[in-house]
Amino acid sequence: MLASEAGAAKNTLAAYRNDLEAAARDLSAPLGEASGEALVALAPKWRSLANSTVGRRTAALRRFFDFLQDEGIRSDNPAAALVRPRSERPLPRILDADEVERMFVVAADRAASGAPAALRNLALLELLYGSGLRATELVSLPRRAVRPGQPFLILAGKGGRERMVPVSSRASEAVARWSETLPDEARQLFPSRSGHLSRVRLFQIVRAIAAEAGIAPERVSPHVLRHAFATHLLAGGADLRALQTLLGHADIATTQIYTHVDSERLVRLVNERHPLARAPR
Repeated sequence: MLASEAGAAKNTLAAYRNDLEAAARDLSAPLGEASGEALVALAPKWRSLANSTVGRRTAALRRFFDFLQDEGIRSDNPAAALVRPRSERPLPRILDADEVERMFVVAADRAASGAPAALRNLALLELLYGSGLRATELVSLPRRAVRPGQPFLILAGKGGRERMVPVSSRASEAVARWSETLPDEARQLFPSRSGHLSRVRLFQIVRAIAAEAGIAPERVSPHVLRHAFATHLLAGGADLRALQTLLGHADIATTQIYTHVDSERLVRLVNERHPLARAPR
């Protein structure tokens, strides 16, 4: 149902499957036959898990039992007994502009050798930070996605929603240099033996560049660079609605998290612009 009717992406389907299988392992009876009492009894077993994980599993169970009830497979809905966990959206990890610049210096130095892997890594970094792409969006780009002279690309993001994202001249140049090394039959911009570069490999590449730049690898991931893209744009005066469009967020509440991250700019704004800041003491 999620695949054919809701149009859920492959990663979403995998997440639902993992959460339902995890719940099934913690139950003594088959998941589809579980009672409300059995579902409530999951809470002590999940006490050590993060609130976000419990919330995700609870949502998966609710969706699953809603489906069983809608299809007439069950007349009741035991998921009604589940308590929604209190969730707090964590602040995203970010890098400051100097740290990002150090990563670019390392990547550019390596790319100067002309080695194909180094050219690829620089192109990946330019698109991650310069366009704010998600990891899956980036590694699955078709070969002709970035075209010379076209300052944007259109892609289908999370949930299949299309959006237009900017491509800087630096990113376009890096992609062009990398594309020259690709074989004629390559269909992906970042190909691999199994199709395209995996998200795991992208994660490894980004962390390796960070380590060379003197940044603790555990602080860096492709998504951290996406957060840096958003935070640094907001600090530069970008409009929140424009940022929502660029990031492909369905709900602006998701984008608003970056207003909490950029606290230094907000404090400075109050100190400089508030009427009392200019009033004599």
